[in-house]
Amino acid sequence: MKLVFDTNVLIAAFIARGTCSELLEYCVVHHEVVLSAAILDELCDVLTRKFRFLPEEARQVACLLKSRVRMVDPKPLATPLCRDPDDDKILAAALTAQCRAIVTGDKDLTDLRQIEGIAIITPSEFWQFEAEARSEKNRE
Repeated sequence: MKLVFDTNVLIAAFIARGTCSELLEYCVVHHEVVLSAAILDELCDVLTRKFRFLPEEARQVACLLKSRVRMVDPKPLATPLCRDPDDDKILAAALTAQCRAIVTGDKDLTDLRQIEGIAIITPSEFWQFEAEARSEKNRE
């Protein structure tokens, strides 16, 4: 299953042990995590600006992710899809890669619930989503 992780989930995964870090580790092994350069740029910016990572440390995080995920060059959206235009980069990556879901804690995205058949779920909703996807696949 292809998934996009929003920047806030990636940040949580790298600054603290917990749900997001466990989820990212699991999905990198068992699914196809999709990111874009714009997502990684935002991640590095927030890590250095808000969490006092050194620029080199933020670059190392980005390099680690690049080595474990599928990078896409998202097609531009014809029209904005999210009330926060900054979040359209997440939607564009997911649409370009034809992902099954976006994992995010961003309310501007979660309020959409889905976009063009792509589910928008929180990290805590992931396990139920995965169980339903497996059940669906077994019925086919």
